Amino acid sequence: MNITLLEKICKVPGAPGFEKRIRDFVIEEVTPLVDEVQIDAMGNVLAIKKGKSPKRAMVAAHMDEIGFIVTHVDDDGFVRFHTLGGFDPKTLTSQRVIVHGKKDVIGVMGSKPIHIMKPEERSKVVPISEYFIDTGLSAEEVKELISVGNPITRDQDLIEMGECVNGKSLDNRISVYILIETLRALKDQEVPYDIYGTFTVQEEVGLRGAISSAGHVNPDFGFGLDVTIAFDVPGSQAHESVTRLGKGTAIKVMDGSSICDYRMVEYMKHTADKNNITWQAEVLPLGGTDTAGIQRYGKNGSIAGAISIPLRNMHQTVEMVHKQDVANTIELLKNCLMGLDGYDWSF
Repeated sequence: MNITLLEKICKVPGAPGFEKRIRDFVIEEVTPLVDEVQIDAMGNVLAIKKGKSPKRAMVAAHMDEIGFIVTHVDDDGFVRFHTLGGFDPKTLTSQRVIVHGKKDVIGVMGSKPIHIMKPEERSKVVPISEYFIDTGLSAEEVKELISVGNPITRDQDLIEMGECVNGKSLDNRISVYILIETLRALKDQEVPYDIYGTFTVQEEVGLRGAISSAGHVNPDFGFGLDVTIAFDVPGSQAHESVTRLGKGTAIKVMDGSSICDYRMVEYMKHTADKNNITWQAEVLPLGGTDTAGIQRYGKNGSIAGAISIPLRNMHQTVEMVHKQDVANTIELLKNCLMGLDGYDWSF
């Protein structure tokens, strides 16, 4: 596993709607690996590898990470913000962030100290509306550098821990890494159909980039590539776990926004078993991924499914994936793309 590459991918900022830096990074990485790179008007990156047949297979991995946006700078220089994507408020206390103003400004999220809370306040989760960002700068400096509408991302290093890696924004930068590495593995291979490796924008605020890109790619086959919940920790019950870390890549059956095409689900299972790839089934009661956009918004619809990477601590300060699950995901995606023309897709 190329930890150095993954570390860079996770480090580059890219809140929803503000993906320029991570987009530029992705373009630099994928350009040598494919036949053509396109950037559509919304900012999605399409890395295109030509196949033997003009049929199209679209793989979507979103580039954006959950973040925040500046809504107010007060007279004392404290910054107020709104979320871009879903956050668990209890994870924000004392977290270091970066405000991307005229230059990057480090800040710390603060809220009312427990020592001066009323007894009834201490047992409640502090709402996001009561948080502020302290930059340590004077009010004049803050107002010179930071404006309403500036994006904010988290500041957290990626580390290896046992057989896992953890850090910020593995949702969904681990999938960006996987798609890049899959395109690298296929670089010198003859593939059956055109592959559109699509690095999408604004997934965390409503699958917006996938909806847009599917509309003009019009894929015949679609693969969502994203993380899923691994609730396999103390206090969880077996039926709640969704997936388990280290037990293989996950083949999505359904989530809150899509029911995967049963033909694609069976194809993925068959491909995994044929190539001795460890996998687990995923049924996610709530939430959604770019799979829904790929499935619904092409002109003709598509035979769509998803490969998911089990993730602990989703949408929290530090997320964690297992290295072997990542390797299994690359192998399954690669083999699925290579074998599309050899399967019976009839109803």
